[in-house]
Amino acid sequence: MQIKKPHLSFWQIVNMNFGFFGIQFSFGLQQSSMSPIYSYLGADEASLPYLWLAGPVTGLLVQPIVGAMSDRTTSRWGRRTPYFLIGAILCSLGLLAMPFSPTLWMAASLLWILDAANNVTMEPYRAYVSDRLDKSQHSIGFLTQSAFTGLGQTLAYLTPSILVFAGMNKNAVNSSNIPHIVIAAFLIGAVFSLGSVLWTLKTTPELPMTEEEVAVIRSQPHGFQHTLGEIFSAINDMPTTMKQLAWMKLFQWYAMFCYWQYIMLCLAKTIFATNDPASEGFRDAGLLNGQLGAFYNFIAFIAAFALVPFAKRLGPKIVHSVCLVLAGIGMLLIPEIQNKQWLWLPMLGIGLAWASMMGNPYIMLAGSIPKERTGVYMGIFNMFIVIPMIIQIFTLPLFYRSLLGGNPENVIRLAGILLLFAAASVGFVKLQKSNANDH
Repeated sequence: MQIKKPHLSFWQIVNMNFGFFGIQFSFGLQQSSMSPIYSYLGADEASLPYLWLAGPVTGLLVQPIVGAMSDRTTSRWGRRTPYFLIGAILCSLGLLAMPFSPTLWMAASLLWILDAANNVTMEPYRAYVSDRLDKSQHSIGFLTQSAFTGLGQTLAYLTPSILVFAGMNKNAVNSSNIPHIVIAAFLIGAVFSLGSVLWTLKTTPELPMTEEEVAVIRSQPHGFQHTLGEIFSAINDMPTTMKQLAWMKLFQWYAMFCYWQYIMLCLAKTIFATNDPASEGFRDAGLLNGQLGAFYNFIAFIAAFALVPFAKRLGPKIVHSVCLVLAGIGMLLIPEIQNKQWLWLPMLGIGLAWASMMGNPYIMLAGSIPKERTGVYMGIFNMFIVIPMIIQIFTLPLFYRSLLGGNPENVIRLAGILLLFAAASVGFVKLQKSNANDH
C-alpha cells in the first residue's frame, strides 16, 4: 500500500522546485558564456560545436544511469536526495574553476565535469516531481520547474550586465582575455548551485517509502550490469507517446543548440560588425546577448505560470506547438535586424517556447510511463535532448562553410526552420486519455 501523497500548496511546490533555480543558473552560464570563453581562448568558429560535446555526451551517459540507480536507491537520506547533493557539490566546484581556465583544453575538460554534475542532479529532480506530487498537480509541478528555469537563466545571462551597472569595468580581462565580469558571474553561480538545492532539501524532504516499496526495490537485482539491463529493458518497453515525442525533440534541440552556440557571433556581425574576439564590439555583443537571454528567460519565468491554465484547457500539445511556431518565426527574424532595439521582439517568442520546452513535453510524458520506472524513463527522455545535440555537433561543422557560407547568421536561420518542423511534428503525438488535457 502506497502512502497517499499530500496536496501541496503553491508555495510548497515553489520550495520543492527551488533547487532547479541553481541548476538552471549553471546551465544559463554555460549557454551565455561558453562560446565567448572558447573564443577568448582561441577557438575556431567552425569548430565551436565540437567544444560543446561535453553536455550531450554526459547527458546521454549519466542521466539514464542515474535515473535507473535512483529508482532503486533506498538510502537513509532518501531515494533522490543523494544525487541532488553529489551533483550540486560537483557543479559548484566546476563553476569555481571554469573562468580561471588558462587554455582551451582545460575549459573544455572542465565543461565535461560541470555537465556531468548538472546531469547527476537534473534527472532525479524530474523524477522527484512525480514522486512528491499527486498526478493532479503534475502540470503545476513541472511548469514551476520551467519557471525556475526561466528565473535562473535570466539571472545567469544578466549577471555580467548587473556587475557592469554596479561599477565593474567591462573591458577588464585576465591573462586569458576572459573578462572579470564573467569570472564573477561564475563565482556567484557556484554559490547559487549548492545553496538552492540545500534549501529544497531543508523545506521539502522526500516522502518516505512504504515497507512494501522498499521490499520490492531490495528484491530486485543490483549492480551496474543490472542497471544497464533496466535501461535497455525500459527502452524496449518504451510507451508509444514517448516514441512519438522523440521526433519533436530532435528538431527542437538541434535548433536550440544551434542558437546557443552561434547567437553571440551572429549579434557581433549584425549589430557590431565584428568577428574579432579581442575587440570592444565583441565584448559588447556578449553583454547584449546576456541582456537578450535574460529577457527571454524572464519571459519564460512569467509564461511558465501563465501556460498552466492553457495547458489544462487546450492540452499541452496545442500550447507547445504554438510556442514553437512563435520561436521559429523569431529566430528567422533575428539575422534581419540591425537595430538592437528591435531584437527584444523575437525574444518574446523564444521565451514562450523555452517555458513550454521545460514543462509541456514532461506533462505529455508523465501520464504515459509507469510510476515504478519514473526515474529511468525521465533519464531516457532526456536522452532525446542530448542525442539531437550530439547529431548537431558532428553534422553542423560538415556544412557550416559549404551550405551556410561560414556565416553564423545562417545558423540562426536554420534553427528557426527546425523549430517550425518541431511544431509540425507535435501534431503526430497521440496522448493517453489520462494526460491528454493536463496531467
